[in-house]
Amino acid sequence: MKIDSNPDRVRVVEESLERYLESAPVALRRLARDEPLHPGTSLTAGQAVELFTDQARSRAVDVVARELKREGLSFYTISSAGHEQNAVLGALLRRDDPCFLHYRSGAFMMARARGVEGETPVLDALLGITASADDPVSHGRHKVFGSHRGWVIPQTSTIASHLPKAVGMAFSIARARRIGVAVTVPHDAIVCCSFGDASASHATALTGLNSARYAHRGGRPTPILFVCEDNRIGVSVDTPSEWIRDRFATMTNLEYFDASGPLDQVWDVTREAIQVCRTRRCPVFLHLDCVRLWGHAGSDVETTYRTWEEITAIEQGDPLLANARRIVETGAAEPGELRAILRAARERAREAAEEAVRRPKLTDRAEVLAPLAPYDEAAVRAEAARPVVDAARRSEVFDGVLPEAATSPTRRTLAAQINAALADELLRRPEMIVFGEDVGKKGGVYGLTAQLQRRFGIARIFDTLLDETTILGIAQGAGIAGLLPVPEIQYLAYLHNAIDQLRGEACSLSFFSAGRYTNPMVVRIAGLGYQKGFGGHFHNDNSIGALREIPGLAIAVPSRGDDAVRMLRGSLALARACGRVVVFLEPIALYHERDLYEPGDGEWLTDYPTCDRGDASILLPGEVAVTWPEKQELLIVSYANGYRLSLRAAARLEREAGLHVRVLDLRWLNPLPFEAVREHARACDAVLVVDECRATAAGVADALIADLAEGGYAGRLGSVRSADSYVPLGPAAELVLVSEDDIVEGAMRLT
Repeated sequence: MKIDSNPDRVRVVEESLERYLESAPVALRRLARDEPLHPGTSLTAGQAVELFTDQARSRAVDVVARELKREGLSFYTISSAGHEQNAVLGALLRRDDPCFLHYRSGAFMMARARGVEGETPVLDALLGITASADDPVSHGRHKVFGSHRGWVIPQTSTIASHLPKAVGMAFSIARARRIGVAVTVPHDAIVCCSFGDASASHATALTGLNSARYAHRGGRPTPILFVCEDNRIGVSVDTPSEWIRDRFATMTNLEYFDASGPLDQVWDVTREAIQVCRTRRCPVFLHLDCVRLWGHAGSDVETTYRTWEEITAIEQGDPLLANARRIVETGAAEPGELRAILRAARERAREAAEEAVRRPKLTDRAEVLAPLAPYDEAAVRAEAARPVVDAARRSEVFDGVLPEAATSPTRRTLAAQINAALADELLRRPEMIVFGEDVGKKGGVYGLTAQLQRRFGIARIFDTLLDETTILGIAQGAGIAGLLPVPEIQYLAYLHNAIDQLRGEACSLSFFSAGRYTNPMVVRIAGLGYQKGFGGHFHNDNSIGALREIPGLAIAVPSRGDDAVRMLRGSLALARACGRVVVFLEPIALYHERDLYEPGDGEWLTDYPTCDRGDASILLPGEVAVTWPEKQELLIVSYANGYRLSLRAAARLEREAGLHVRVLDLRWLNPLPFEAVREHARACDAVLVVDECRATAAGVADALIADLAEGGYAGRLGSVRSADSYVPLGPAAELVLVSEDDIVEGAMRLT
């Protein structure tokens, strides 16, 4: 590896520090290692030198990263230069305090690693920068700060979208203790979450702060340390002077601390902030003063938006230079000692760089995808078989009447079946919690969580504030902590303002941590169309494309009550056994539907599947439902409301046209059951896909037809889809949604 010797701003900053250490006088009195830097501070001379060592190592990695990038040997140059005071946090926090970190946390990681056996932070950082498969954090998938042994959960957030789940983690520590479930961190741990000043204005950052303050105001322990690393600029956009202080210092239910000034002052303020957070179990805001050296990243030409005078003034605020002065002037160390520390750090970084560039890269698609959507069917089935004691079910949950006893003619609706299944699973799984807007006292808008709070208590069934980002943030934090969260999103349309909590955060965690961290959850969402005109598009939302495109997300969509029970059991087992994120999308229009063909026929009511029927008790991805499997002229493939409409249309087609139709319910929309569809398609002359969601915004029909065509299916192919439109209010809704008549007409075109 060649070392670039051309003078640049990196070299200017490095030489400024070297010149000071070459000319600085030795203090008249040398402090002992355990002696404080000055009376009144808790920072000792030894601790100050250790912090400087951490910071020097972080800085050396940043320098080498830029050299590697110029040679085409690395892929990441967002550095921590200027933010090295966060090493104080890395030193003061306990090693079992979970951390969700900003991407300029190099010095934090160096300090954190000092207390974690087996950590090699310099090499680890450079393995990430060079995208090596040997990177212990993401295995080459991205440069993220993380440590499984050091409880640093990897984040890819650049816009503070990790704050809601950090709050969820803090919230869940006390919640787990309250319900008597052991989690992965001690009950007195606190959560640290760092972010930049520009990101502090992002909606998700404000959501995280708001939800923490809301929880604290309501008397719920939420021990989270928000750390705003304020360098007063976001790429090229200045943060107004004193904006962070003015915005957050006066917030109620949030303790504010200003960590600026010399190293020992930053240490003392940070120490107090951590202590307040730990003892009071409350949210704390730590405002950490930083500068940003060398632009936003290696590709950033800072002179396009800053003058040379501004750049030079910022460089004079280099924290390593300031800390070196403080250490030397107080007698904590001699200049020569600090020079030796710098030399050693630079030599180690270069040695690690030489090693990192030789390490292997990811070279196989399967290897890249391995942690994205893990699936161990045997483990899932074993998890689903956890026992549920009938005596407890009868006495504690169902008030003496088991749901399977309610057989014909008093069979159950889809809504009642889901309610009973939730009760059974809460009894089976003491770590399971159910929450969302109106799920507690009210029992849900449609009654699906009715009586659950009375039966299982407010600690396990609780209402949240009206914010979907917060709901999904709580779920992520709870999952990481070791609970099994089942959040409810009241309507599918309400998800869209918070969907990045699934796409960018929850579903990416296993991928970017190489499977070391997961946030299992089952997100119940009421949605889809056909509510007979009720509520317009916010309550009749049939756009699922944004869910189908999320890598690794499993999507279950039941249509019948008995299927819903078995699919919910399978979803929970999949989440627990494999750490998966599952969306359980419930068709609102079918919640209370009773009939199929004629008013009063009761054909959409079902018996409750008991818990002790082995594999018959659950349904897993790939397992479809087929009605009239002997029919061969036409296969209709659909799901949810479309499945019910297809059954009605199939009966009409046989009655009116003599057409023999087989009907398949997909049940799972991700992964789609391609193999099962192919198998049944091969036995039929034609295939019609009925996609109740938008023509170009669901992808179900597109994917199924493409798979059959590419697989050489010889029969005729067609589809019926809803219009690309919002769902209007009233009878007009029928004009844009798939109808029974549409299905009949589509079938006749194929025959």
